[in-house]
Amino acid sequence: MEAVGQLTGGLAHDFNNLLTGMMGNLELLQVRVARGRLDDLDRLINAAQGAGRRAAALTQRLLAFSRRQTLDPRPTDVNRLIAGMEDMLRRTIGATSEIEVVGAAGLWTANIDAGQLENALLNLCINGRDAMPEGGKLTIETANKWIDERIAGERDLEPGQYISLCVTDTGTGMSAETIRRAFEPFYTTKPIGQGTGLGLSMIYGFARQSGGQVRIYSELGQGTTVCIYLPRHHGDAEATLEHSSGGTAGNGDGQTILLVDDEATIRHLVDEVLDEQGYTVIGAADGAAGLKVLQSGARIELLITDVGLPNGMNGRQVADAARSLRPGLKVLFITGFAENAAVGNGHLEPGMELLTKPFSLDALTTKVADMLKDANS
Repeated sequence: MEAVGQLTGGLAHDFNNLLTGMMGNLELLQVRVARGRLDDLDRLINAAQGAGRRAAALTQRLLAFSRRQTLDPRPTDVNRLIAGMEDMLRRTIGATSEIEVVGAAGLWTANIDAGQLENALLNLCINGRDAMPEGGKLTIETANKWIDERIAGERDLEPGQYISLCVTDTGTGMSAETIRRAFEPFYTTKPIGQGTGLGLSMIYGFARQSGGQVRIYSELGQGTTVCIYLPRHHGDAEATLEHSSGGTAGNGDGQTILLVDDEATIRHLVDEVLDEQGYTVIGAADGAAGLKVLQSGARIELLITDVGLPNGMNGRQVADAARSLRPGLKVLFITGFAENAAVGNGHLEPGMELLTKPFSLDALTTKVADMLKDANS
């Protein structure tokens, strides 16, 4: 109950601050427009948008902690992922600390959401930097691990093959009490304003949702090692795909999109945005209405569907039924909260993509343009 109280209290505190920023700036905006004062409006709009983005990041971390975020796992070369982040990590850590990367030769592939692992690694490196106020050394190391039944029992894992990603600092270390509470949401040993207490809880949720685990090894004054264990994937890593929307956004050429979402405000927003890009949008409030459109023989190039829908069909069921009517139809899932089961236990078929709410309008138009460009190529 203490942990629940800490969670709800921290959540209410952070969201009240963010809502004050959003509502206050929007109220000022309304007053100034009503008075005909159109100067300095950008500052108020940017402030409200900034608070909204921080609120979105907070809910994403909470979903990660509760293991309810929608992951998009793909076979990933973790060594390659780390190599692609090295420059950014060195800039983040700063000149006072050294970073050494020790990538295991022949590292196995992991089936993970690469973006979430990047966030986890960045969080661990920032924690390591903060634990070394006078500077020090940060080591990022990968390895292949065989976990037998004894070790699996100790680490709350299934026996088998895993890859480990460990970040070690030479900093102040952690007490046994801090280690025990480290994964609790909103628990932090950092000064007020220097940490939300959600970083490690988010990493824990991501690892557990991916079938793995996180473990902390630390002694006061001797530094800390945090290891993420992820199940081995038998198969090759996917090549990194670079999508460019150059010249595609704003050129829908009348392509028709079926949009299924029970929230009218979201349907109208997406309809208006995509209409401005030259697309024709047909809206439906639930899965049954969407399937009637597909059964009508209307030309549809892309299905956009919310994952959580009313009246007995979730978004994945709508997509599967749509593909039985239109094999190969491109599908974009938009979701704010979903069990992995709702999108097929984390396994998206070719031609299916995810966009997490809240999303920027630019992210929506870029994703749609990329998917329809691929469909026409």
